[in-house]
Amino acid sequence: MNQYLVAFIIICYFGLLIFISRITSKNADNSSFFNGNRKAPWYVIAFGMIGSSLSGVTFIALPGWVGNSHFYYFQLVIGYFIGYIIIANILLPLYYKLNLTSIYTYLEQRFGDTSYKTGAVFFLISRTLGSALRLFIVARVLQIAFFDYFNIPFVFTAIATVLLIWVYTNKGGLKTIIWTDTLQTFFLIAAVIFTIITIAKEIDFGGLSMIQAISNSEYSTIINTDWNSKFHFLKQIVSGMLITIVMTGLDQDMMQKNLSCRNLKDAKKNMYWYASGYLVVNLVFLALGALLYMYINQIGLDMFAQSDFGYNAETQSYVNTDDLYPFLAMNNFGVVTGIVFLIGIIAAAFSSADSALAALTTSFTIDIIGIKNKTEQEIKKQRQKSHILFSGILAIVIIAFHMLNDNTVIDAIFTIASYTYGPILGMYAFGLSTTRAIKDSYMLPIAIASPCVCLAISFASAKLFHYSFGYEILLLNGLLTYAGMLLISSKQIQLNKQ
Repeated sequence: MNQYLVAFIIICYFGLLIFISRITSKNADNSSFFNGNRKAPWYVIAFGMIGSSLSGVTFIALPGWVGNSHFYYFQLVIGYFIGYIIIANILLPLYYKLNLTSIYTYLEQRFGDTSYKTGAVFFLISRTLGSALRLFIVARVLQIAFFDYFNIPFVFTAIATVLLIWVYTNKGGLKTIIWTDTLQTFFLIAAVIFTIITIAKEIDFGGLSMIQAISNSEYSTIINTDWNSKFHFLKQIVSGMLITIVMTGLDQDMMQKNLSCRNLKDAKKNMYWYASGYLVVNLVFLALGALLYMYINQIGLDMFAQSDFGYNAETQSYVNTDDLYPFLAMNNFGVVTGIVFLIGIIAAAFSSADSALAALTTSFTIDIIGIKNKTEQEIKKQRQKSHILFSGILAIVIIAFHMLNDNTVIDAIFTIASYTYGPILGMYAFGLSTTRAIKDSYMLPIAIASPCVCLAISFASAKLFHYSFGYEILLLNGLLTYAGMLLISSKQIQLNKQ
């Protein structure tokens, strides 16, 4: 693709986002940045949340994953759906009852300051790593499509990628993001549908014959019954449910959007419609993956068709299946598809990263620095400094991941989440299921010890029993945190703190 055309597309795209930002950030204040003044329509939030959840990871990595793991990912998505229903009926009522801006304030009310700070810090670590990994995908695509042509190093690409997000989120925060994410969700869904139509024409499929071909292919297998596999259906459904509870329900990023609804009723409607839409959209992405592999099998593109979990037997080398969709879109399907793909991947990555940056800023400003007894102007200054701080951190982590990456990004994100979100899961589970008090000062050591023990158990299990833990390690992590809290608890009733 012509690099000057790529530059023009990028400039126009971000020009549109900045234009929306200028409109939506008029008269913006701290409340606008943190919760959108709690005036956002629920249906707009629901649609935009689909894009935030999908991110560049789903857009690029998921179609490539189909060649190695079929439609097994949909087992996780079923678990996600169950998790969303739990969030809507258990966590959202709690958050609205307590009128929270940062959801980790609950931990302070329930246990104390150390637990509060611990939960916030684990979120900051988890979301920073996850968001950086997601942004890494779009930075890599932009590097290949544009910056490599001018011999510009990846370090510059990473910094420019984060800087663009900072520009259009700096003033309006969540108030702006709600509307930019809606636009970006439309772009990414339109891009994948356009690609599916293009591939169907390439391999001479009509609508019905395409559906039948996907359904009859080896790729469409959804249920895995091999207990020793990390893709076993029970492990995946339970893991998906828990991942959703922690990465949505216990995550400031996603809950910040839900808390911008006018009331609890709207927030629940948002969650139900978002959950249903997420099921459908993920199935479309998996269908795209199947079509991509059918296409490369037809044209004989062996470097992907012959790969087994990334290993090419002919060349005796590893192939990153994350590259399948971008490789074909940019090289095989024509200029128009390449343009649509580029817009789609940018939209997918930035719809996730912009809200994450706002959530990191919100949590650090409220939970770590604190806003009690401070003026609006003082809060604004510390919010702006936090926004710049986390923009820089994201850029540094993206560069580090570029240097160290040796795994598919989608797997890396969920693996990280299984370890870093486990303590948060255990803390909320203990708080909601008991009325016991804890020795608050002991919470941080327990939260650190839990994932470390899980890591040791995972290695030992694989070596001694040939059992490989998948994302269900999150459940073990949460249980260990829960057990640790039980050991430092007393029978003192704390109903007044709930």
